[in-house]
Amino acid sequence: MSLGFYVNLQRCIGCKTCQVACKDRHNLQQAGPRPRRVGTFECGTYPNVDMFQLSVSCNHCEKPACVAGCPTGAMFVSDDGTVQHIDERCVVCRNCMTVCPYGAPQLDEVENMIVKCDSCKALRADGRNPVCVDACPMRAIEFGDVDELRALHGEAARELPVLPSASFTNPNLLVDASPAALREDFREVAL
Repeated sequence: MSLGFYVNLQRCIGCKTCQVACKDRHNLQQAGPRPRRVGTFECGTYPNVDMFQLSVSCNHCEKPACVAGCPTGAMFVSDDGTVQHIDERCVVCRNCMTVCPYGAPQLDEVENMIVKCDSCKALRADGRNPVCVDACPMRAIEFGDVDELRALHGEAARELPVLPSASFTNPNLLVDASPAALREDFREVAL
């Protein structure tokens, strides 16, 4: 069983509620790392323009580069298949940040510690959802067994032009892409 996220970009409105809920759960300062990040991208040139939002976190990859690149074993694949981090083992070498193609591990400069999405493992052990799932007002994020999510959402993609190739780490991420998210002529914008 592989656990991962499904994100429906056709529903995502870029409100960043998932991002805020995640930062709150991790008790992170307003500025600084964002274990779940929402980016806004525009495509095309006038008059043929479009825009899309992309909510991403750790993709709990089947071949996680961060785990392979961690010299102390602080980054590891847990018994449920998610990628976890043990703060006490971390020497903050930042190699995980360098090798992860998705930018999931990030440095909390206040605590001098690597932080990343842990898929709210403690909440899930209590029978609850990750906070990003419950916080999303558009119900655009789901978490669970990737095979079950694929059965539910059929045509969800693992590859988007805006994301690194899935062949490198086999991310457990399924995306219901909007037409704009399938375009190659994207650029990130700050709103």
